[in-house]
Amino acid sequence: MSRIKTFNLPDLGEGLTEGEILAWLVKVGDTIELNQPIVEVETAKAAVEIPAKWAGQVQAIHHPEGTTVEVGTPIIAIDTDPGAGPLDAPSTTATPTGDLPTPSAASLAAVELAPAEGMIEPGLIGGAAPGGRTAVLVGYGPRTTAAKRRPRKGAVPAQPAAPAPAPARVDHGVMVGDTSVATPTIPAPQLHDRRAGASGGGVVLAKPPVRKLAKDLGVDLRTLTGSGPLGSITREDVQQAASEAAAVAEPVTATSTATSAASFGADREQRIPVKGVRKLTAENMSRSAFTAPHVTEFLTVDVTRAMKALERLRGRREWRDVRVSPLLLVAKAVLLAVKRHPMVNSTWAGDEIVVKEYVNLGIAAATERGLIVPNVKDAGRLSLRALADALNDLVQTAKSGRTSPADMSGGTLTITNVGVFGVDTGTPILPPGESAILAFGAVREMPWVHKGKVKARQVTTLGLSFDHRIIDGELGSKFLRDIGDFLADPEAALLAWT
Repeated sequence: MSRIKTFNLPDLGEGLTEGEILAWLVKVGDTIELNQPIVEVETAKAAVEIPAKWAGQVQAIHHPEGTTVEVGTPIIAIDTDPGAGPLDAPSTTATPTGDLPTPSAASLAAVELAPAEGMIEPGLIGGAAPGGRTAVLVGYGPRTTAAKRRPRKGAVPAQPAAPAPAPARVDHGVMVGDTSVATPTIPAPQLHDRRAGASGGGVVLAKPPVRKLAKDLGVDLRTLTGSGPLGSITREDVQQAASEAAAVAEPVTATSTATSAASFGADREQRIPVKGVRKLTAENMSRSAFTAPHVTEFLTVDVTRAMKALERLRGRREWRDVRVSPLLLVAKAVLLAVKRHPMVNSTWAGDEIVVKEYVNLGIAAATERGLIVPNVKDAGRLSLRALADALNDLVQTAKSGRTSPADMSGGTLTITNVGVFGVDTGTPILPPGESAILAFGAVREMPWVHKGKVKARQVTTLGLSFDHRIIDGELGSKFLRDIGDFLADPEAALLAWT
C-alpha cells in the first residue's frame, strides 16, 4: 500500500460543488496530526477549516491560496509513514537534479508545474500513467487518449518558428520527435501554448490566476520575463510590471491640463469576482424574486413600552450578564404570532403546502463575506433567556466568520434587522423555501399621539414580505398586526396569549 495519501476536497454538505482555498494552515515538509486543521476553505455558505484524514508529513500542496477547486479534486498529498525512510527514486524521465520530471505537453499547456513523481498518484500530471494512459490534469481523472484542447473562439493558432524535420508524437504525456529539439541550445521543449498570441511570440508560462490578474491590470504577459520555476510568470512579476507602468504614466498625468476631457474606461473600473456567499445569495434572491409572488405590508408601531420593558429586564439580577437588544423582543413577538397563525410558517411544495410545527428562526447578518442567514433551531421551544443566549451566539459566530453550513440550513422564517443601518424599513426578498420575512426598522424618537396628546415616543416601522401563494392579505395583515401589538405592549400581550 502506498505511503502517499492524496486528500481530496470533501463534500462540505448541502450539495456544494466547489470551494475556494482561502489559506493553507500547513506547508510542505510539516508534520501533521490526525484531525489537525490543514486548510481553510470558503464555500458558497461558509468559511470552514478542514482537518487532516491522516497523520504524517506534507509532501505536496496541489493548489495555491485563492484557487477555486471542485469537490473531489486532490488538494494535498501526505506521507503517512515518513519514518520508513526516503521515498522511491524518481523515474528515468526526471531531470538530472532529480527534483522534477520532464515537463509534458499537457502540463505546460495547463501551466501546472509537475512535482516529483513519487509525490503524486498515478494518472496525475507528471506522474506515471498505468496501462499506457496519458497523464492528465489533476482532478479530471485519467484518460486513455491524448489530451485535446478546444481553441479559444477568435484566436489564431500560433505557428512554430520552423517546421519540425520529423513528425512528433505524444508518448505518456512527453513530446517525442527529432533529436534536434533536445539540443543544448534550446532550454525547454518548444511546445504550442494555446494562450500565446497570434504572432507566435513564444511560450508564456503562467497559471490561470496569474493570467486573470494580468488581464485585470492590463499587463501583456508576452512582454514579461518570468522569475518562477521553468521561467513561469508569477503574481509578483505581474504586479511589478503594473507598478512600473503606473510610474511611467504618472508624469504624463501631471502635465495634463485642467481643461482636458473627462476620461472613463476599464482603467477606472474595478471588477470584483462573484463567488462564495455573494454568488449563492445572488442565485437565491433571483430565484425567489421570480418564483414566489411577493407582497409587502408595513406597520408603524409605538414601541415605547417595549423599550421600557427591556430596561427593566436589563436591571434584573439574572439578566445583568446578558446582552439584551430590541431584536430579542421582535423575535419573541414573531414566535408568538406564529403560534396564532401557523400557516405563515410553511413552504410551497408544488402540489401541497408544508406547514411546519417547528420554527427555525433565521436572522439575516451582514458579514465581510456577504449576507448570510443562520437560524436558531426550534426557536419556539426556547425560553426568553435561552432565546437571548442563542441570538447572541448566532451573531457573534457570524461576525467572526465561523458560521457553519448546518447553521444556515433548514430556516423556516426570517427576521432582517435593517434598523442597525439607520433605515426605517425595507421590502425584503424571501429566502428560498420560506413564506415570510420581517424587516425591523430603526427605533426613533418621533412625535406621536398618545392619550389624546402629541408626545415624543419611540417608534419603529415593520415591513412584512410574504408568499401570496400561501399567505393571503388577511392572514398576512393579522400576523403583522399581532407582532405590532406585542411590541406596543409586551406585558399585556403575554397575559392575553399565554
